[in-house]
Formats: sequence, C-alpha cells, structure tokens
Amino acid sequence: MTRLPKLVVFDLGDGTVRDRRGQNIQLYPEVPEVLGRLRSLGVPVAAASRTGEVQGANQLLELFDLGKHFTHREIYPGSKATHFERYADRQLAWERVDDQRGVTCIHIQNGMNLQVLTQGLETFEKAQAGL
Repeated sequence: MTRLPKLVVFDLGDGTVRDRRGQNIQLYPEVPEVLGRLRSLGVPVAAASRTGEVQGANQLLELFDLGKHFTHREIYPGSKATHFERYADRQLAWERVDDQRGVTCIHIQNGMNLQVLTQGLETFEKAQAGL
C-alpha cells in the first residue's frame, strides 16, 4: 500500500463480557490483530462512540487490553459528525476523499477482521487515487 490514512477511527461496537444486566459483550476475534497490523503500518487508531456509558466504554477497552492501541478517543453522547470534526480540528482527519470531512467510511456488517481491514485500506487508496 502506498497511500495510508492519517487516522483510522473505529466505532466501538459489541465486543465476551457480561454487563450488569447479564447481556453478553463480545470482542470480534481478529480485532487485536487488526489493531496490531495498523500499528505496524504506522497508522494511528482512534475510537469514536456516541454511548452514554463513557466510563464503561473506556473500561472495556482496558479490559480487552485494547486501550494501548488507541491514540485518540472521542467517547460521549452526541453526533459522529462532532467526533470527526474534533479529529479534523486536531489535523488528524483523512485527506479529502468522498465528503466534506474527507472520510472514507467502511460499513462492517459481520465483524472486524484482517480481510475487512485490507479491503478498507484498498478502498481508501483507490479513493485517494481518484479511481
């Protein structure tokens, strides 16, 4: 890959831990490898979440030993647009790609894994090249 994003932002999703109501929270199995791969490529990783459970979300990142991978966190109720605007204000947002915020979005339907990461990075590279 010749073009890499300046930042990859993950929306925090379901991750297997039970919450106080007995609901399972499961981590997709390849997430640690995905984050490690991004680190090896030198791509910073951020978390964005609109959850009202700010403390719980941060605790889960630490519980799953993922916190070390995230250089930035925007975890609070509100709008994803606000999260990206704050990243842009720090000059961390991706270069102009497909909208006014310059973000290439990849919708993940069945969990994050290395194949999805590769596809996402390829999509980003093509968008940067104008293909």
